Amino acid sequence: MNAIAQAAPAIAMLGAVACLIGGGYLLASGRDRKRGALMLVMAAVLVGNVLVWTM
Repeated sequence: MNAIAQAAPAIAMLGAVACLIGGGYLLASGRDRKRGALMLVMAAVLVGNVLVWTM
């Protein structure tokens, strides 16, 4: 595996954590509930992709 292929899962997990934090904040504050929910869905998709990549 090259360096990009090795780094992709780690970068995706950092993105998933950022989406979880941002989506949770938007839902908790009630500012933009639709975008918050979409960010949580996106985090779940990123985690799913990482699981597929690593198996």
